[in-house]
Amino acid sequence: MPDIPGYGGNLFAEEGILDPYRHYRAIRDLAPVVQLREPDLLAVGRYDDVRAVLGDHETFVSGQGVLLNDVANKLTRGTTLASDPPLHDHLKKVVAHRLTPRALRDERNSIEAKADALVRRVLDLDVVDGVADLAQAMPMSVVPDFLGFPEDCRPHLLTWAEGAIEAGAPVSDRTPAAVAAATELGSYAVGLVENRGLLPGSLGDDVLAAAYRGEVSAEQCPALLLDYFGPSMETTISALGSALALFAEHPEQWDLLRANPALVTGAFNEVVRLESPLRGFTRVAARDTAIGGLPVPAGARVLVLFASANRDERKWDGPEVFDITRRNADHLGLGYGVHYCAGQGLARLEATAVLTALAASVTRIELAGEPARWISGMARAYTSLPLRLHGA
Repeated sequence: MPDIPGYGGNLFAEEGILDPYRHYRAIRDLAPVVQLREPDLLAVGRYDDVRAVLGDHETFVSGQGVLLNDVANKLTRGTTLASDPPLHDHLKKVVAHRLTPRALRDERNSIEAKADALVRRVLDLDVVDGVADLAQAMPMSVVPDFLGFPEDCRPHLLTWAEGAIEAGAPVSDRTPAAVAAATELGSYAVGLVENRGLLPGSLGDDVLAAAYRGEVSAEQCPALLLDYFGPSMETTISALGSALALFAEHPEQWDLLRANPALVTGAFNEVVRLESPLRGFTRVAARDTAIGGLPVPAGARVLVLFASANRDERKWDGPEVFDITRRNADHLGLGYGVHYCAGQGLARLEATAVLTALAASVTRIELAGEPARWISGMARAYTSLPLRLHGA
């Protein structure tokens, strides 16, 4: 077999974070799998290869961690994110009943009411920050109650969520602050479990009940809570922020959604395809194998680039075009296989509720200033998005 070619660009320098798509294209064009220099990982960027790796959990395992630095991988082992069947399936089952489509239907009316109220509030503002006023405000009104986090921690949750995500990135000058925030979150979760401080009737309360029944250990409970906290916050924040920016840049797509609100599911998928909330996760080869005819030795850690696969011209026609009518349900922005994002149903419900409420009241979304990106090695999101919302 031919050798794996090296890619010299740095995806994790600030330039590579702000403008990653030229790097992804270069990786896709170079080979099915490439050797990165910084960090020292293999990377897969083509749609078919990314899907194949994610779909083969026996060859490409998660139990040695799925993040991008050794410390984070050691700390997260044994979570649903960083475990393999049968442990993964067992842990997921503890909370799965809360995340099924049927269970989330019971949440729909409440979430839609919160979205309607949120949109009514921001319509009175001259300039709306699409991040703070919408993208962050919506999950903050839903996720803490859903998970059972009490009121005292809520001023810290956004900082903790960002830290939990960024702590898994390659080590950088952002790492100390991210690790400090993630550590605070972990300590708080341990205290909630020890003091049985989770709100009654919540997912977190269910986790404690499962421990009481002996289905999981008390030591596993904090990790189960945090498995769903960070992704359930950041996926929604990223998707909503990106949606607002994209609709501001493409008013014809907003007109389409307003004319046909049933397109909102496809619109959510298209946003996640085009601006995937997470770059991807890693897997470790459990045995000697191959990707696209190139050898991957046992023990190799492989970065699986969801965000690159979702713009692969081998898969999509006009992959850089924002088109909410596109057939896009098979995007990989929320994972695939046994490790698909378990919280995606909640994120989808929140985001589509906000977009539907906006579409009923807003004729045009207009940028009112320069957006600012979050400098993150893991996530794709805005920190500020000044907008004007023109009422119907």
